[in-house]
Amino acid sequence: MKILCLSGSLRAASINAALLRAAVRLAPPEVQLTVFAGVGDLPLFNPDLEVQLPSPVRALHAAVAASDALLIASPEYAHGVTGAIKNTLDWLVSFEPFVGKRVAVLNASPRAHHADAALRETLKTMSAEIVEPASLSVPLLGAHLGEDGMVEDPLVSATVRRSLAALHAAVLQGQTEQGPSFPVA
Repeated sequence: MKILCLSGSLRAASINAALLRAAVRLAPPEVQLTVFAGVGDLPLFNPDLEVQLPSPVRALHAAVAASDALLIASPEYAHGVTGAIKNTLDWLVSFEPFVGKRVAVLNASPRAHHADAALRETLKTMSAEIVEPASLSVPLLGAHLGEDGMVEDPLVSATVRRSLAALHAAVLQGQTEQGPSFPVA
């Protein structure tokens, strides 16, 4: 199973990006997580560019199409989502393979409830399927944990593993509900 991770922060020392990298390390063997590195390369969304997509957008589309689910971690800025995650999602609004995609949202700061709610609303509007049991708050603000610390911390690692297990189960359930993708005689 392939899960694509999207960070809404472009900061080198981002807690959200570190959380996603920790998730890559904590994933069970049957789940392959990949952090999309091109969020900062995406041009500002412009519908005129959809006629001939810029290469960073084509890379995003290819990564989303190849994934079974998405895992998003994004900070809150001024009671809203970051421009980086909003721009990324804007490039996916009319992208058919995104519709019905299972998505989990990790919130690295439980007090960042405005952005969390706004992100979920945007995802619902885009017809993503938010997997609530996999969408968890991970109390990292003020914890002073880097990626290694997150992997080693029992509470953080257990929360991330619980999220990944729930997302994995939701994808498997969805595949079962859809049935086989080939004709059955």
